[in-house]
Amino acid sequence: MERASVTRVRRLSATLYCYLFLSDLVLIYPVYVLLFDDTGLTVGQISALFVIWSVTGIVLEVPSGAWADTVSRRLLLCLAPLLAGACFALWVLVGSWWAFALGFVLWGAGGALGSGALEALVFTELDRLGAADRYARTMGRGRTAGVLGVLASIGLAGPVLTVGGYPAVGAASVLSGVLAAAVASRFPEHRRAGAGPPSSTDPSASPPGEPPGWWGSLRAGLAEARTDRRVRGAVVLVPAVTAVWGILDEYLPLLAHDVGTPAATVPVLLLPVWLGMTVGGLLAPAAERLTTAGYAVLLALAAAALVAGSLVRHPGGFVLLGAAFCALQLATVLADARLQARLTGPGRATVTSVAGMGTDLTMSVAYGGYALLAAPAGHAVAFAAAAVPYLLVAGVLVVSGRGGVR
Repeated sequence: MERASVTRVRRLSATLYCYLFLSDLVLIYPVYVLLFDDTGLTVGQISALFVIWSVTGIVLEVPSGAWADTVSRRLLLCLAPLLAGACFALWVLVGSWWAFALGFVLWGAGGALGSGALEALVFTELDRLGAADRYARTMGRGRTAGVLGVLASIGLAGPVLTVGGYPAVGAASVLSGVLAAAVASRFPEHRRAGAGPPSSTDPSASPPGEPPGWWGSLRAGLAEARTDRRVRGAVVLVPAVTAVWGILDEYLPLLAHDVGTPAATVPVLLLPVWLGMTVGGLLAPAAERLTTAGYAVLLALAAAALVAGSLVRHPGGFVLLGAAFCALQLATVLADARLQARLTGPGRATVTSVAGMGTDLTMSVAYGGYALLAAPAGHAVAFAAAAVPYLLVAGVLVVSGRGGVR
């Protein structure tokens, strides 16, 4: 790469890392389930809120992805953290079930705007600079930056909660959203709105006579996800790996409560889990050459650590949970990189959002299943049961990967 291109790649990467760090520097995040609990909500009501969050993403995910292929992706990345900030403000100012539900709608809408748009913008800009092969490395480090934001939130949430209560952690979370939006305005974007990459040769990307715009982008992206077998497999893998462990972190504070941890020290107990996620993101470059069978082993090890860590019923079990989340974070980054590498048409954000919608659908089912298990059997049993889908996915991958495909 030329020196100028290296400089631009580093500038893009730095903006991405800062954006994801600030987007996840949400001090209310480690304790908002406790806020719901202190307000008097039951496990069923809390799970219903999470379902509302997921349904919002399901409804808006693909349309917002097509929008990201039509308008400025940078603009959508600016709006996403502002909607999340509005959610947190509503929670601490009103504090009722309906306010929590409306807040999740706002947060879900913000997540849908950013999902697909972020991955597509980063891959497109790296590809323009001749650095598409750095996508997994860049996004792995970006996800790590987000985890570091969560770790900072965990470290700060306890003291801020002690001093100022929920209003203080809510105000800090709103401020982080505003700062993230300001950083998003610094993303480079050289793509013409509504146009795919000039090198695209996918016949389904631009049907004859198809007018440009939102509808055309939506059709092109859905066609690529439907007709290309390799893309379809990569789209299915993303929710299969991401969805179940994506809901578990919401219940980690309640699992910590079950082992007798006081509310003020719950964030400290979550540190091993988020440290594991940090390491998982950083391992992405070294794990890119895993065969399908190796990837299946990674999922199986994650499932074993998840079962052991949850059933120990001791604070030390969170170290094993950290190992499980490390492996699952790594598997998620690799699944996303596999999808981006297989996309060739102009509907990159749309197809990525299709995978995101599949994740949201699966998460909605997982939330319901978790509530059904946790209510009679407890959170530890529900966490252990969450390992079963990963063992099933690992088995399918072993069967399909006998040829050693990477």
